[in-house]
Amino acid sequence: MYKNPDILWLSTNPYLMRFNLPVIKYLSQYVSIGQWEYQLTEDETTSLDLAIEFLNNYLEMVKKPVHLVGHSTCGLLGLQYANKYPEKVKSLTLLGVGINPALDWVSYYYLLRNHFKCNQEAILTHLAKYLFGYRNFYYQKSLVKILKKALIYSLSPHSLYRKCDYFSVEKTAYPLMVSGSNDDQVVFWSEIEKWKSYLKPEDYIWQCPNGEHFFHYFQAKLLGNQILSFWSSLEHSVNHKLAMKNY
Repeated sequence: MYKNPDILWLSTNPYLMRFNLPVIKYLSQYVSIGQWEYQLTEDETTSLDLAIEFLNNYLEMVKKPVHLVGHSTCGLLGLQYANKYPEKVKSLTLLGVGINPALDWVSYYYLLRNHFKCNQEAILTHLAKYLFGYRNFYYQKSLVKILKKALIYSLSPHSLYRKCDYFSVEKTAYPLMVSGSNDDQVVFWSEIEKWKSYLKPEDYIWQCPNGEHFFHYFQAKLLGNQILSFWSSLEHSVNHKLAMKNY
């Protein structure tokens, strides 16, 4: 990780980090990007507030505003942090985060568990199809193992005993990019589109043509170019305002 990155990719689950790597690798060719990691222990209580505190401690050391990027639950974390500390955020990019940021793949898992009366293995097999689109038996078997472990370390506000129904959103004080996949079966594009009511002129919404819920893994270059374009437009806007001010 860069010690003083301009961009910070949020990662809160050791078993899902691998799906961030293709787009991080692509972006690193053009920008200084770091990956901030937060890992729960099996006995630790899930707490977004604690994660926000640790993230703030890190950004205190960076000593400059950064571009934050987060997928799913990590996007929720980024949104909560940016709303609390807007002065420390140059922009926020949300991937697979709908107008209700509380809805993530974990909430979908518990929805399936409540709806279908079958064992965890069957539920996770079903979930893997919706998250990744794979129909291959061997891929699915591997993904089920990953998801089973990822559930234990998830920072999601949902659990078997508790469901968080809603996190309210409002117009942000920082530039915002929101992106989702056309074929995401967990966070439908219609939920992403609802962000339009909250977007400012400098904000950006983009639909990835395919890639399911983990589209940032399957469409790393395509998404990476869109994110780079978003950041570039912000820099151009800042330079234009400075030029007009000095005119």
